[in-house]
Amino acid sequence: MRECNRTTPIIGSHLAPQWASQSACLLGTVLLVSLAGCAGDKSILDPAGPAARDVRLIWWVMLVFATLVLIGVTVLWLYAFKPRNVVRTPAQERRIARRWIIGGGIMLPVASIITLLMFGVSAGQRMLPLPLGEPPEVIEVIGHQWWWEVRYPGAQGGEVITANQLVMPAGEPVDFHVSSADVIHAFWVPRLGGKIDMLPGRVNKIRLEADEPAVFGAQCAELCGVGHAHMQLHVEAVPRREFDAWLTARQEVVLRELAVADATHDGARDAFKTHCASCHQIAGVSQGGIGPTLSDVGGRAMLGAGVIAMEEGAVSRWLQHHQTLKPSNKMPDHGDVETDTLDALGAWLEALSP
Repeated sequence: MRECNRTTPIIGSHLAPQWASQSACLLGTVLLVSLAGCAGDKSILDPAGPAARDVRLIWWVMLVFATLVLIGVTVLWLYAFKPRNVVRTPAQERRIARRWIIGGGIMLPVASIITLLMFGVSAGQRMLPLPLGEPPEVIEVIGHQWWWEVRYPGAQGGEVITANQLVMPAGEPVDFHVSSADVIHAFWVPRLGGKIDMLPGRVNKIRLEADEPAVFGAQCAELCGVGHAHMQLHVEAVPRREFDAWLTARQEVVLRELAVADATHDGARDAFKTHCASCHQIAGVSQGGIGPTLSDVGGRAMLGAGVIAMEEGAVSRWLQHHQTLKPSNKMPDHGDVETDTLDALGAWLEALSP
């Protein structure tokens, strides 16, 4: 027994530093994982526009208020379990119960709602497309399973249509008119502001603004089917001059010339007409409207609505493995098309970069 008493502190002293080290590592890992959501191209805590700053403020107000309520309720809960010898009459018990019902069941919720509305109503109003001295740029975004159609109806020279990329002018408000072609989606650029639902047969509107040129991540924020997670949107804010030049480079007459000018891709164009034209549009080549337009696909940053980066050989890889890269997408398998043909198609589509 004496030996046991003598060795026990030794074992404990040996394990204590190790336990403390493991606990510190675990705590550090938890903190790092928690802080990982505080930055990035989809973090509401890293706003890049006035609407997003309003959303962040509301988030902090709700977090602080909810934390105070949690602490208060926990303290009262612990106090309620404190042993004490108190004798009350039935009338006193009813009076105390009424106080808790009125204070905790009525006054606290009312104060919480009023506080939230004080911040939320004004923030939401600033995202409404209210009249301005000079009408803002209008960009139409249409959600599909599982890709984005983006239209610029006010472009000089005619409407510009692209897919899975959104370019907007920086430093000025932009009105987004959003809708859906099939099921309910949601348009959400976290660093620019709140999300808004995209409903079939209805156009919803939201006003957002980017403080300065930057690239943002966007995501469908409404479960819309098995491909929901792979429905991302590349958003880029650029100076007004670059934005106007970007639109000019995507006018239909420019895209038509780009698609048919190079005779070295005649074989690829013929293959496209045979296998792809019924679903995809390319200016001067096809009018298909089922899938995304491909008139400027070579100039996009991503393929498959954010699945893979646009780089040399990416389109051919997508054509050969798209059902693996993005399961359940609606493009049919191309197993009946020779690999050389798909490579040629990919090379031509990558060349369609205004």
